[in-house]
Formats: sequence, C-alpha cells, structure tokens
Amino acid sequence: MAKLVAVEYVSLDGVMQAPGRADEDTRGGFSHGGWASELLAADPEAAQASMSGQNETVALMFGHRTYVDLLGHWLDTAEPNPFTEILRQTPKFVASRSADTQLAHPNSELLLAGAADTPAGRGDDGDGGDAVPAVRELKASLDGEVVILGSGELVRSLAAEDLIDAYLLTILPIALGSGARLFGDRPTSLAVTSSFTSPTGIVVATYEPVRAR
Repeated sequence: MAKLVAVEYVSLDGVMQAPGRADEDTRGGFSHGGWASELLAADPEAAQASMSGQNETVALMFGHRTYVDLLGHWLDTAEPNPFTEILRQTPKFVASRSADTQLAHPNSELLLAGAADTPAGRGDDGDGGDAVPAVRELKASLDGEVVILGSGELVRSLAAEDLIDAYLLTILPIALGSGARLFGDRPTSLAVTSSFTSPTGIVVATYEPVRAR
C-alpha cells in the first residue's frame, strides 16, 4: 500500500494558490502569484528543507492543471532547476476529467476523474475533480510514497475521503488575505511528526492526519 504525501507551500492564513510565479494561477482574480518565491530565495536553508524527505518517492501525482503548468514551466524552459530530471524521470499520475486528455511529458499516466461540484471545478481547467476511486486503486497497487505537488482541488477531494497520509508543508511568514486555501473550510486534525524553523521564520513540517481509532 502506497503512502500519499501532499507537498505544499502555505501562507500563514492557509493559502496555497500560485506560490511560484505571478502568472501561475490567477483564478478568482488572485493577484499575489509568486508570493513564496522571494521569501524562499532569501532563505536557501528553508528552500532545501522544503524538498526533503522524498527519498522513498516512487511516483508523483498531479491534477491536470498543475501538471500542465508545473512541468511545462520546468521541462520546457532553460531555467536551471536541480529537480528537472526527477520531474522528467519519475512516474507521474495525472487526474483529469477527460479521457481525451493528452499528457505531453514522459512517464505520465492518466487517472480519469469524475466531475466535481466545487468553485475550482470548471470543465477540465481544475485540478482533478473526483479522482477518489482511481487514487484508491493506485494506492493499493503501489508501495512507497506517492507525492502530490500543488493540485489543491485534488488534495482537498482526497483528504475528504481520508486518502492523504501526510502533508509536507512549507509555511511562510506572510498572510495573503485571499486565494485558495489548502484545507478549504474543512476542519482537519493533524499531528506533527517533524519540524524545522529557519532563521527567517519559515517552518517546514510534516503532519499526519489524526485518524479515529
């Protein structure tokens, strides 16, 4: 059975939308894109810690929108990135609502998701819809860690069905006031299993859901 780990950058008020670039995700009129980049650039120790703990990764998972944006950015540009080959070579599972979705990057496999009645669920522009049945089957068929990068809509739908096993969160000292929040409006109890605080106040911590016994 695979362990599903969501890796996210989060503001103090829980926003995870568009941490990397100004044009990354402007849905809902979001105008703070790239909010995490400058803070991480000034703190390489925290940036390194944010990518730790993935030695057991056997696959990556994305919502379709995140897959197109993130891999399109890193694999189709000359901008140096130490994780380019990892993104290229690691098996990738991509949740999409359309069976006709074309996956442009190597080692990619489609996870067909149903429609989702959520604010972000517009056609195939969102991040995965109801991928619960496909992800449940995938978890049962693999061993090791399957890491979800970004893909907020997908993460929220899987968390609602208790399919997320851990969160590796990089929490940055900024409040944005608007934007898509990682946990939405859903109360979530978490236990800290590891944490690191950088000199600039960036916290990198791993949390596991507190499950009823």
